[in-house]
Amino acid sequence: MEMKQTMNGSSVDQRWQEARRILAVRLDNLGDVLVTTPAFHAIRQSLPDAEITLFASPVGAQVGRLNSDIADVIVYQAPWMDPWHKLPQEPEREQQMIATLRERHFDAAIIFTSFRQSPLPAAYLCYLAGIPLRAAASIDGPGSLLTTRHKHPEHMMHEVERGLDLVGALGMATDERDLVLAVPQQARHRVAEMASGRPFVVVHPGCSMPARTYSWEQYAEVVELLVRRMGATVALTGADDERELVERVRGRISPRAREAVVPLAGKLPFADFCALIEGADLTITNNTGPMHIAAAVKTPVIALFALTNPPEQWGPWQVPHRQLYHDVACRICYSRICPYEHECLRLVSPEQVVCAAEELLAVVAAHRGGVGSIEMASAQQWTEVGR
Repeated sequence: MEMKQTMNGSSVDQRWQEARRILAVRLDNLGDVLVTTPAFHAIRQSLPDAEITLFASPVGAQVGRLNSDIADVIVYQAPWMDPWHKLPQEPEREQQMIATLRERHFDAAIIFTSFRQSPLPAAYLCYLAGIPLRAAASIDGPGSLLTTRHKHPEHMMHEVERGLDLVGALGMATDERDLVLAVPQQARHRVAEMASGRPFVVVHPGCSMPARTYSWEQYAEVVELLVRRMGATVALTGADDERELVERVRGRISPRAREAVVPLAGKLPFADFCALIEGADLTITNNTGPMHIAAAVKTPVIALFALTNPPEQWGPWQVPHRQLYHDVACRICYSRICPYEHECLRLVSPEQVVCAAEELLAVVAAHRGGVGSIEMASAQQWTEVGR
């Protein structure tokens, strides 16, 4: 493989050095796109004359629109990223997308996938669209669908590192490894008044995967304790289809505590939602998109982290955090719906969640006051077993 030195000191394969229109493919969820943003940044730094277009799902595309490394976004709901079988059987949709990609005359495509996802359906789409360079990490037999086939190391890597490892195989690198999410100033102004009470906590009880979701009853207890014990103002957030969930949580809270709770499900555009999390003192959520938004905007986060996925691979990236879970024998099941009693989350009590919140806020406050190190807050993973 012939390599050429770039301005940032990396050495890029000559074929890729000449690419000017690059398609970055990440077709799953919002958080998946966010953890790939350092890899997008590596592409941008290594090929400063290239234009990067993000190829993403409707929810993931929102991240690309707040990322200066991304010049354009193409939205696509891929049938192989449809776990609940909601998409109609319409092959014409794929044929139209192939035509759209072909019209854009991309020079290269880099296909990012999570562990257990195959890049080959997307690679075949890009092949049919006539994109000459196609790179991905694959343990399948890709044949000639990939012009650069990479294999990740076998040891555990965070998803951010997996993305950087893939572009690194092409000679692309960056020293800037934070998640990339640029919150517009106008969005900050629009939500400023909501974040006036302190401590201001965003609680996001929803998740697209039931097995990764802390129960709504326990979330209600968490909010009650945040208000009564910490004097917090709480924003209860959710997508438009989570309005009923948020109202159920709010309805279980005592009338007195409810006065400090603002229901915001379906009420905020994406940029405003990001600004809300950025302005918060703390975010409490499941292993889902808002956890990664909090990491991107550097808001401390409590992650109620079901052991469906490895915590080391998917935890909040480079932000003060706590990951709360109860260790179980069925850990790392990758299930969408828990077939058992959901013990990895159910056995984490609301009291433990609020204790973790108090501790994390104290550590962050001490750091801001010049006492101690933020590293302890950033790196610690806290299981409830043996405590």
